[in-house]
Amino acid sequence: MIVSAHTNPFDVPELIPARMLNEFAYCPRLGYLEFVHGEWDDNLETRQGTFGHRRVDKPDRRSIPAPHLTTGQNHEAQASTDVPAAAPSLEDTAAETADQSTIHARSLMLSAPDEGLIAKLDLLELDGQLATPVDYKRGKAPKGEQQAWEPERVQLCAQGLILRANGYQCVEGVLYYIASKKRVVIPFDDELIARTRSLLAEFRQTSAEGIVPPPLVDSPKCPRCSLVGICLPDETVFLQSDPEAAAEFEVSASEPDAQTSDAAVRDRPAPPVRKLLPARDDALPLYIQEQGAMLGKSGDRLQIKLKGDVQGERRLMDVSQVSLFGSVMMSAQALSELTGRGIPICHFSYGGWFHGITTGLVHKNVELRICQYRTAANSETSLMIARQLISGKIRNCRTLLRRHLSKDADGVKLLLDQLDRYRQQAEQTTSAESLLGIEGMAAKVYFSGLFQLIGQRHAFDVNDRNRRPPRDPVNAVLSFAYALLTKELTITLQAVGFDPMLGVFHRPRYGRPSLALDLAEEYRPLIADSVMLTAFNNGELSADQFLQRAGSVTLTPAGRTALIRCFERRMQTEVSHPIFGYKLSYRRLLEVQSRLLARTMLGELNHYPAFCTR
Repeated sequence: MIVSAHTNPFDVPELIPARMLNEFAYCPRLGYLEFVHGEWDDNLETRQGTFGHRRVDKPDRRSIPAPHLTTGQNHEAQASTDVPAAAPSLEDTAAETADQSTIHARSLMLSAPDEGLIAKLDLLELDGQLATPVDYKRGKAPKGEQQAWEPERVQLCAQGLILRANGYQCVEGVLYYIASKKRVVIPFDDELIARTRSLLAEFRQTSAEGIVPPPLVDSPKCPRCSLVGICLPDETVFLQSDPEAAAEFEVSASEPDAQTSDAAVRDRPAPPVRKLLPARDDALPLYIQEQGAMLGKSGDRLQIKLKGDVQGERRLMDVSQVSLFGSVMMSAQALSELTGRGIPICHFSYGGWFHGITTGLVHKNVELRICQYRTAANSETSLMIARQLISGKIRNCRTLLRRHLSKDADGVKLLLDQLDRYRQQAEQTTSAESLLGIEGMAAKVYFSGLFQLIGQRHAFDVNDRNRRPPRDPVNAVLSFAYALLTKELTITLQAVGFDPMLGVFHRPRYGRPSLALDLAEEYRPLIADSVMLTAFNNGELSADQFLQRAGSVTLTPAGRTALIRCFERRMQTEVSHPIFGYKLSYRRLLEVQSRLLARTMLGELNHYPAFCTR
């Protein structure tokens, strides 16, 4: 069976790509995450590999004679008919033989249903009935007797099995190492064929069982893997191997008190978790709130125009998300480019109400969403996760007040003790209704202390949390900051593979991203409330940046701009993870915690480790 070069290999049922077999031989967890969950992320090495394949990834238009099949069938394989042939490069000259009788075909997709395999061959050397697959590798040829790693030999052998199934004679393949410009011949002996088929059967069984293979333990493979930030190998192993120690790190790092001093927390040995990822991203959100503006595309840049005049530009590679407020228009070209690149487009009302998101095709991880629906339908499991979320929220609320309220002020100790009691009750409650009531009472106590911080410095008449619409500037800022936080978590959860609309604490409601609101609970004091305090205390918001109408208060466009700047600074602020020890930005932290929530719902972790700052 020969598949067109434009055919999606995943459309063929139960066929495993040879490249995925390579990943499974390298690390079973990596192969499972890519093939079953559809996970993928780039790093430097994958980009170098893509660049090294730039020649062989372009199919030529020459026809390939079919072998003389014993069944009497006859057909031709044709890589493509719409890409003109190109002159060979130096790499092609090194990789391809000089024999004029040999046909060379690039980027050829073939499948073998009987073997259960499919592959896109980088280069096929065809001499009559004799076919030799050539697979390009980015690095240098390894030293040793075989001069090739097992995963690479297995992938090449899988291509050889596919060629044999299509009627060609195939006794060996070639690994071409781009960095050293060296061809390594790999014979397809019985031992390699048996190993390839054994791994294929194991991969197929693992995929059918639906259980994610365990992560490698302290493996040198992990730091260089492109999926390390998705797999979380060290974090998962640490939380699995010693849950009590993990809980000890979590509690002691978040709530130093008379029993656990700050010095004791600092002196505690760090958990065996390697640094995850750089804390900052070059790509940042783009916010557009000028009414009547048009977002368009020009080359590799986004252009913002107003009445035909260009107001600003941003390179597409520097954009992580786009937020549009009110009547901001977008060209079809910009929409297509953003969704094609996986850049989400968030829609806000003119007043700042987050009400929609536009993305490309949703995440492929159907298994996670099935587990999410199962968790939401199981009252016991969903309550277990909800307890951790609310406990983490109350801890963080208490920490914020403990940091900022004067210890000598009247009632501060009583307030902190009340929050601690509510935290204990939240961790022990046995019903979702009780947890909802405990969270509400804790929030009332917390806001009474939070508004004291504002009243001490600003002449705001604010006594309680109010919304829809807010009746004072403080609540107007809180509502907008919560909307921005919900937007961030909706994007993150969708990128991880969740359905943001179905939560475990907030019940499903039409148009409400319940899971994003669930996860937002522990970050409200750390991100949104801190942004509000910073904006007022630093003088970034003033009275003329609020608009009052019939008792309600809202931010002006200038006020929203000032608050967005403050919010983005907070999202880029680095913080030490209390359990794992490494530093990362708040935006990266949201992704890490979302993936830990996924590990919990998939059954890899016994409980969700909430993020609690010191």
